Amino acid sequence: MQYFDIFLFALIAVFLVLRLRSVLGRRTGNEKQGPSDVFGRQQHDDANGSPTENGAAPKPDNVYRLPDSENAPAPADVPSGIYATLQKIQKADSSFTQQDFLNGARMAFEMIVEYFAKGDKDSLSPLLSPEVYKNFTAAIDARSEKGEHEETTLVGIKSATIHDASFEGRTAYVTVKFVSEEVSVVRNAEGEVVSGDPNQVVEAEDLWTFARNTENKDPNWQLVATETPEDEDSAL
Repeated sequence: MQYFDIFLFALIAVFLVLRLRSVLGRRTGNEKQGPSDVFGRQQHDDANGSPTENGAAPKPDNVYRLPDSENAPAPADVPSGIYATLQKIQKADSSFTQQDFLNGARMAFEMIVEYFAKGDKDSLSPLLSPEVYKNFTAAIDARSEKGEHEETTLVGIKSATIHDASFEGRTAYVTVKFVSEEVSVVRNAEGEVVSGDPNQVVEAEDLWTFARNTENKDPNWQLVATETPEDEDSAL
């Protein structure tokens, strides 16, 4: 974490390459949802899909290119509202670029999933808003009281795309849709599996909203809400 303040959303191109992972397990379609439900995620089997070859992260899709001119028209495949908001964020923060933001969001996703599985509250704290942190720590405490622990291996992030964006006052909000593949199991104190399957890869969809006050010198964004694609119209 001593390097997090430097790396996360610091707009450094070195993080364009994510670490390689081995492809684990198999999909059966009978997966159970574990304690990671605190993320508000949807887990499902992708019968027609497969993990990325060699474990390499795929290239981000739906990349919205921000033009030099504020009055330039939005690309035909980009929702005008989102595009206009991204331009406003860039105008308020000249260091903001959509591509670098997504690179940082991917990194944050990996870290948060890992720290939650480990029950590492201290490492989670600077990444989450107070409300989200409270919910995450409550889930960790509930797991601990049962004598359970979670083992999560993030096989890879299949895609990370900007799903929505808004600008309230000086605070920017950007929602990212993540589609990831992972192996997640929960074991009891005796080491027995009580949820999940160590030999099974499941696909999960998440909508995570990150926020940052553009007047703050701190370049880091915090996770302020999690939800499923089906619940995106509900209150955060």
